[in-house]
Amino acid sequence: MDYIKERESYLKNVIVRKKKVIISRVTILIAFFALWEIAGDWGWIDPFLTSTPSRMLKNLIKLYVEGNLFKHIGITCVETILGFLLSTLIGTFVAVLLWWSDFISDVLDPYVVVLNALPKVALAPIIIFWVGNGMPAIILVTVLISVIVTILTVLSGFKEVDNDKIKLLQTFGASKFQILTYLIIPASIPTLVSSLKINVGLSWVGVIMGEFLVAKEGLGFLIIYGGQISQLDTVMLSIIILSILAYGMYEAVSIAEKKLRKIMFH
Repeated sequence: MDYIKERESYLKNVIVRKKKVIISRVTILIAFFALWEIAGDWGWIDPFLTSTPSRMLKNLIKLYVEGNLFKHIGITCVETILGFLLSTLIGTFVAVLLWWSDFISDVLDPYVVVLNALPKVALAPIIIFWVGNGMPAIILVTVLISVIVTILTVLSGFKEVDNDKIKLLQTFGASKFQILTYLIIPASIPTLVSSLKINVGLSWVGVIMGEFLVAKEGLGFLIIYGGQISQLDTVMLSIIILSILAYGMYEAVSIAEKKLRKIMFH
């Protein structure tokens, strides 16, 4: 009975703490926007340079009425999701290849290091000539920014698996493919999830960089266009929307992680 009461008390405390965290987050957010609005209205800051929540709201309504809001959001989301998926799949495949063959790993190691250190934006003009001025170029920039980090993160997770466990499976006659599927990948799930979370941020960075350079639509285009015509309300609104979308995508990965953990434990 004592055990049951302790467990119920623990679960109750966990729920209460979660509620406190959510309330605190919402309070901070409301206070931030309220202070921002007051600072603009009372002249503490220049609303033209920093905008205010009320001005951004008017701009949001304007974009919605014009029918452009969801078009720009949708394009940026599609580009981000495609770049995220491609960089994750390609990066994981290459990491498996490098783990599979020590020879290939030794050969490609300096190239991976150089590509990781290379500023990917420097390749953007070349990419535009290769694939044209449009969505493919933006997705390719996103993949280039994310894929190397994925390779290094996933490969590092593979190499951290206990060698004694690998030798034990080899003793029982397991093939390299069986070791990969039954030991390496399951043991590296936390690393794979961490890689996904990192890729969320990198994918948004890649897409916005690509849209800065070549896009005629999307939130990155709105930021550049707003800056060019001195509509900083549009710029700030686009940044706020990007923040919300990036957080939503990160939370989606976190939810997928929790479901995956439940499946593994069951």
